[in-house]
Amino acid sequence: MDLGIDGDTAIVTASSAGLGRASAEALADEGANVVICGRDADRLAETEAGLSDLSGDVIGVETDITSKKEIETLVEAAVEEFGGVDHVVTSAGGVPPGGFTDLTEKEWYGAFDMLVMSAVWTVQAARPHLEASDAGTITCITSTTVREVVDDLILSNAVRRGVIGLVKSLSRELAPGIRVNAVLPGAHETGRIEELVEAAVERGDHDTYEEGLAAWSDNIPLNRVGDPRELGDVVAFLASDRASFVNGACVPVDGGRLRSA
Repeated sequence: MDLGIDGDTAIVTASSAGLGRASAEALADEGANVVICGRDADRLAETEAGLSDLSGDVIGVETDITSKKEIETLVEAAVEEFGGVDHVVTSAGGVPPGGFTDLTEKEWYGAFDMLVMSAVWTVQAARPHLEASDAGTITCITSTTVREVVDDLILSNAVRRGVIGLVKSLSRELAPGIRVNAVLPGAHETGRIEELVEAAVERGDHDTYEEGLAAWSDNIPLNRVGDPRELGDVVAFLASDRASFVNGACVPVDGGRLRSA
């Protein structure tokens, strides 16, 4: 299937690893030029090199997405390199796990900057360029926690819902020129899952890492965690002409784990 994004330009935040990287890979595989970013310069360079053989060009820009100024610099770099921006994919690193009594006020504010304000600042900086595009799109990578809470992930449970409110509002405010959607990933085999499994082992919930990873599949009808590229392919589809009537949607990519409709 030709997604019709060959030659387009996409920005993918927090994309030196995990689901952001998988999304950048899927877009570049379809011929889009992709600007990736991350805070770790070495890992960013490794990712840029690892994606260099794909159909689209990939460049890395060292960026802290909790800084409005650095996000503005990221967008400026994309425009300077490729002449505009057609697609924005907002991703973010994981926030600290824990229950309500485990977390500090600083961690609450940090989670809001990481998950919500990073998306706000990216859209603010990219909006004029998306409006100039023939088919501007925004896709926000969030989590299934916006539908059903997960124990000991209260920051994700609470704060990520702000991104969904943003997506639904922007899908009306920016239409018809820009389509805005969200994907809700469940468990995928990323560094974030490794971190959570290791934390569960340290708490004594599981004896081994393998046992902890297997536990993530217990409530997934497909009986496995996802491959990150499976999420990336959905992101690429939502950016494409093939999804031209999809707007304001929140698409679970979770193997059927969510029980809510």
